[in-house]
Amino acid sequence: GTTLYYQPGLLYGGSLEHDCSPSRSIGYYLEGLLCLAPFMKHPLKIVLRGVTNDQVDPSVDVLKATALPLLKKFGIGESLEIKINRRGMPPKGGGEILFACPVRKTLQPVQFTDPGKIKRIRGTAYSVRVSPQMANRMVESARSILNKFLPDIYIYTDHMKGVSSGKSPGFGMCLTAETVNGTILSAELASNPQGQGAAVLPEELGQNCAKLLLEEIYR
Repeated sequence: GTTLYYQPGLLYGGSLEHDCSPSRSIGYYLEGLLCLAPFMKHPLKIVLRGVTNDQVDPSVDVLKATALPLLKKFGIGESLEIKINRRGMPPKGGGEILFACPVRKTLQPVQFTDPGKIKRIRGTAYSVRVSPQMANRMVESARSILNKFLPDIYIYTDHMKGVSSGKSPGFGMCLTAETVNGTILSAELASNPQGQGAAVLPEELGQNCAKLLLEEIYR
């Protein structure tokens, strides 16, 4: 029986900074922003701080790989970017990203029904406050599954050091499959937060992430 009085104002935009709650990932906040950003009064440039990769929300990597190309199809092109300055894993976060989006009065209509065949797979294996070898082990195990289907696979390793590595240790992987028509399918996995659940082997995580991507393509 709670009453909520909501009075929407202008979407003002401009340069902003926001500290996101570490209980949800930055992706949770970005999902809403991506829908609103093109229609602000001034081009949006926002710095979000908090958790960049967790097991609940889409990570910043996945949104960068899938949501940005989708927005570009609607004609929101130049100066649209998501930049990861620091990675932050749960529970403490400490990550930082920059999201910039231009203003658009109108969007192009999109007809997008035929996904097309898969032509290449790209990905990022990241590790923060753990051995850089973790990322390589994830890449090896993911490739052991994906190489059976496709030769054009490239998975970057991203090891953040010092200040850029946030406040909690962790590692994970984000994979995207691109089709000939420019459709992008994604899958991702992150290790369990420090002090929660059993320890995950990077080999297992890499393999499971590859299987998730195949499942996504299958669907």
